[in-house]
Amino acid sequence: MIRPLIFAFLAGLLPLLAAPPNIVLIMTDDQGYWDTGISGNPHISTPHMDSIAREGVQFTRFYAAPVCAPTRAGVMTGRYYLRTGLYNTRFGGDTLGKDEITVAQLLKRANYRTGLFGKWHLGKYHGYQPQQRGFDEFLGHYHGHIERYEFADQLVHNGTPVRTRGYVSELFTDASMDFISTVHKQTDQPFLCTLMFNAPHSPWVLDTSHYGQPEGDKLLTKYLAKKMPIREARIYALIERVDKNIGRLLAHLKTLGIDRDTLVIFMSDNGGVSKFWKGGLRGNKAGVHEGGVRSPFYARWPGTIPAGSKVEAQTSHVDLLPTFCELAEAPLPNDRQLDGKSFASLLKNGRGKQHQPYVYHTWDRYTPNPDKRWSVSDQRWKLIGLFSKTKPDPTKWQLYDLQADPGETKNIAGQHPAEVRRLRKAFTDWFSEVTTGQTYRPVPIPVGHDMRPVELQPSWATWTGPHINYTFDGYDWDTIDGWKTRGEQAVWQLAVAQAGRYAVTLHYGCAPLQAGGTLRLSAKSQPLDHKVRATVTAEQFSQFPAGAINLPAGQTTLKATIHHAGPGEFMRLNGIHLQRLPNSR
Repeated sequence: MIRPLIFAFLAGLLPLLAAPPNIVLIMTDDQGYWDTGISGNPHISTPHMDSIAREGVQFTRFYAAPVCAPTRAGVMTGRYYLRTGLYNTRFGGDTLGKDEITVAQLLKRANYRTGLFGKWHLGKYHGYQPQQRGFDEFLGHYHGHIERYEFADQLVHNGTPVRTRGYVSELFTDASMDFISTVHKQTDQPFLCTLMFNAPHSPWVLDTSHYGQPEGDKLLTKYLAKKMPIREARIYALIERVDKNIGRLLAHLKTLGIDRDTLVIFMSDNGGVSKFWKGGLRGNKAGVHEGGVRSPFYARWPGTIPAGSKVEAQTSHVDLLPTFCELAEAPLPNDRQLDGKSFASLLKNGRGKQHQPYVYHTWDRYTPNPDKRWSVSDQRWKLIGLFSKTKPDPTKWQLYDLQADPGETKNIAGQHPAEVRRLRKAFTDWFSEVTTGQTYRPVPIPVGHDMRPVELQPSWATWTGPHINYTFDGYDWDTIDGWKTRGEQAVWQLAVAQAGRYAVTLHYGCAPLQAGGTLRLSAKSQPLDHKVRATVTAEQFSQFPAGAINLPAGQTTLKATIHHAGPGEFMRLNGIHLQRLPNSR
């Protein structure tokens, strides 16, 4: 009688003695809640995403932010993005505050190896890059999207631009698998591997190479045969391509014999962009209806998470950091407010009806405010406020009973004024707290920390003048253009690590008949003038050494001003490179 009791006691201790799990976080870009087979979509093929849910747990009320960088900030910090200084997906507002602590940093303290492969979108300059925010290995891109999916030319490895071959979804998956193999075979450490696919974000590109295009066309043809518009067929094909790579990764874990030691999570970074079949949900990416913020969320951990289970409790992307820290036995930071709550028990039990009392959403690209595109939900009710050009108009707020009406088809705000008041107060209290003390503007661009050139991108500037204009075109091809008259100006805020002389290289295009003007660069020092030269066409950008300029240490401004106007459009400025010269103090 005693021996069975001892065995039972020891068996009960085994979960407590088990090593912290490996963690694989897979995130897609712009994939909707409805863009999987297991969500009920009869048109799409996602057997491997579905298998994660079937072999583990599916969270039916998991929320991301309306757009990507805010979600990524919340995942990395366990805090709503407005606490972190991030407020945009472009224009320098997509930078995670320097004082934030990431989940990678916390897990490294618990002896984890950490890798991120794919989209970062939380900062591109020195001090803000993934390998400087807790990741041992990074291969991916800084921007919100990339233009080329094959032979991708906007990728970096640990801060250094690299050339790559092949289709990008395979590339990021290969990098993840190699990282996992290396950690498993060369160390006894657990790992955090974050595989951040850039698909199915636009430009919705399948294989375009000489050898690869037939394979991409085959997948596209499969969905065109379902009578889909070309846009929808591309999105579905991109998702299926990601799914195949997830299958490769899952098989790799099994081959290494570590699938039962590994928690695998699949999610998207915001609501979906596809519209062919939406499973009855309303809204899309960038909106605050369910279709804009509800994300697929599936988790598999064989032997720990009961297969085929469902969690109904509303949970949020900010919950991932405390969940991972609990599983990794990594202490949480005690010097800041966390918004997330660990749902490790929900994972292990495979069920639960309550978790976050409220989940909040708001999105305005330029100036966060509590009256434009906002929502708050509890386990049953959801209150929404859409854009108002004047003062807030409560008569246009929308209240939905998500238990009875998950598709948000019937606004019942007039029938439940007390719920409207309660939820609105919850939202405004939250908004006031997370924005207190914050100033939402681009961080000063760090320059001079080493001898490598630093690019000042057009989107980080402010510009003034009657003609000057900023044109967004894929981040690396953006320009400041249109300027024509003396005094029109673009200004960048800099954080100069070391005072000294800095070589200046201008990247611009200028039509031959419009050349001849003078650009003046100044930064609290003797100005540097550059006579604008012609390129073959204004859309062809060349590099022009412009000389050197003195920059003082600390925060300063660099101004680019028309000193002498040419005969037409001044130039299309694609960027300015600054490089500290040796022995220049």
